[in-house]
This record gives sequence, C-alpha cells and structure tokens, in this order.
Amino acid sequence: MNDELFAELVASVKEGGAILRGEQEPAHKVHLESPDIIQIRERYRLTQEQFAAMLGISVSTLRNWEQGRRVPEGPAMVLLRVADKHPEAVLDVVCT
Repeated sequence: MNDELFAELVASVKEGGAILRGEQEPAHKVHLESPDIIQIRERYRLTQEQFAAMLGISVSTLRNWEQGRRVPEGPAMVLLRVADKHPEAVLDVVCT
C-alpha cells in the first residue's frame, strides 16, 4: 500500500471514530420507514406464528412490531422490506 492510500485509510478511520463518539456528523444518513408489518404478513396469508418462523424471529418480537411497541432495526428492517417488495425471493429461500 502506498503512503497516499495509507494516509486516506487513517483519515477515514479517524473520521469514523469521531462519528461514533458524536463529535462529527456522518456525511450520509439513511432512514428507512418501517413497513406495514401486518399488511406484509397478511399478504403472505400467514399467522403470526408462521410469519415469525419464516423470518426466524420470536412471535413476541413480531407482536411487538405489529402493535407498535418496538420498531424493527438493522437486518430485520431490511428483511421486512425485502419480504414486502420481493416476496418470491423470500419464499424461494425459506421454502427449499
């Protein structure tokens, strides 16, 4: 690795640390709206128990999401968005 690339890498790591410590705002923020989980589940025509099993989550987690007590985050949010927009992909993976 040449000196210029190494200097860029070090600067990037320092910037990431500053963002994590709240000393600097990130250059980009991504905000995903929570999809209508009940509507997604009903489109699959699954019970809460079946839908939770399909997603690999507990029924209590699904109920908390559906009742608005909790909001899915991170990978769970992405999985729900995929389940909403590309049901064939989810079914292809879980029904093999």
